[in-house]
Amino acid sequence: MKHIICFHLFNDYSGSPKVLKMVLQGILDKGYEVDLITSKGGVLDELTGHANLKRMSYGYHFSANPVVTMFRYLGVQLYTFLIAFRYLFQKQTVFYINTLLPVGPALAGRMMGKKVIYHYHENAFVKGAFYKILATLMQKLAHKIICVSQYQRSFLGRKRGVCVIPNALPKEFTNRLHPDTEAAFGRQTVLMLSSLKEYKGTREFIELANRLPQYKFVLVINDVQENIDSFLYKYNIFCSQNLIIYPRQNNVVPFYNEASIVINLTDKKLAVETFGLTALEAMSAGLPVIVPTEGGIAEMVTDGENGYKIDVQDLNKIVEYIHLLLSDQELYNKLSNNASAYSRNFNIDKMTESILSLFD
Repeated sequence: MKHIICFHLFNDYSGSPKVLKMVLQGILDKGYEVDLITSKGGVLDELTGHANLKRMSYGYHFSANPVVTMFRYLGVQLYTFLIAFRYLFQKQTVFYINTLLPVGPALAGRMMGKKVIYHYHENAFVKGAFYKILATLMQKLAHKIICVSQYQRSFLGRKRGVCVIPNALPKEFTNRLHPDTEAAFGRQTVLMLSSLKEYKGTREFIELANRLPQYKFVLVINDVQENIDSFLYKYNIFCSQNLIIYPRQNNVVPFYNEASIVINLTDKKLAVETFGLTALEAMSAGLPVIVPTEGGIAEMVTDGENGYKIDVQDLNKIVEYIHLLLSDQELYNKLSNNASAYSRNFNIDKMTESILSLFD
């Protein structure tokens, strides 16, 4: 049986480590040995209680100074490059690289003749030159590349050894969701889970709350309260009384269980969502979604069936459709039921088996 050596750069509560945790949970439950090398302080810390899991951790966090961040990144690449050589004489080992960023261990793996599999979550080709370099290296170093959507795959020059395995949600997450169309409509609540990055549409969401005072708006930001306060002060943002902003949360299930609609305001001119985990989480809770018109997240939505595709540049239209959904119960019920049905296509057991087939 294969021994899986997994590398992930930054362990926080964002989408890619959440997906990795879910995949590793399934792999561990099947009896595979897993060594996980990642930073401390995120969702991957919750992988405990498995005798077949070994964990190596290091300190890593971003800095406001990009030069400092780059030096920290390079330091981790050197460290994980060297750590990788402890597996030089171990047979039946597979290097599982989560995201583009752990290039050091991927290089070491190829030098040792190990099988290297990348789980590619980003879209490097709509980011800067640095990510494009990493994507080029991935295509040269990887034996197999897992993409999360057809949109993401379409940007890769390499075609052989590239497959699409959509993300899924862990049962421990979906089992705590309580879809209730009638109750959700009555809550009249718009939810967004985001970050303080410019392209995520945080300011636009606050503007929507100002324009629609008759509805409740909830914003969960993947950052600490201090940084949120600085952001609001920097942009002189006024928050209306119908808006509540929460800092980083370890458990977002209660927010879905108290929402009516979930929206994603990523600016497609600055970044494009390769998959859209929050949209899948929302639909699993029976919630209609409003998402951008491009990217893997757009592949998940059919207008008028389980949500709507509207770009953040058209805030007037987003205002119109939020009001439409929260004022027309028959329409809301239709989209809610369709969202629940669609979410059942994303099966965690099927996802785990597909990834394990690549390891073997």
